[in-house]
Amino acid sequence: MADGVVALAGRVFPQRSPLDLSARLAHFRDPWGIVALEDGQVAGFKLGYCDRPGRFYSWLGGVAPEFRRRGIATELMRLQHERCREVGYQRIRTHTTNARRTMLLLNIRAGFDIIGTTNSPGRGLKIVLERQLGPPERASVSSEP
Repeated sequence: MADGVVALAGRVFPQRSPLDLSARLAHFRDPWGIVALEDGQVAGFKLGYCDRPGRFYSWLGGVAPEFRRRGIATELMRLQHERCREVGYQRIRTHTTNARRTMLLLNIRAGFDIIGTTNSPGRGLKIVLERQLGPPERASVSSEP
């Protein structure tokens, strides 16, 4: 499965050099990811790590072009945020660019606020977004007879 994620990352981010995701994630605290499979093929992924106490950094994610517009990115984000809440993170941060407008809009619809920008050498202006997480959602139990 890791090979499928690496291959998809190369398709989604062709301008980047080949990523050794395992090696990169090994340097981070609490790295983990979610993978969406369709007929045994990696359709999408979302990776991140703890970048400071109480905050999870949603680092890298994407959906294969042939699987887009099916709600996969939205569901991966929902699952990531649900797990983050369950294990005690209070906030999620991510960066994107204006060129990745679909991701920018998805983040805003999911409750992220734009909190600033940063200029990354060789990669240009990045938009910094952050979302506050509430407590884990609990199933409601009806007390009706």
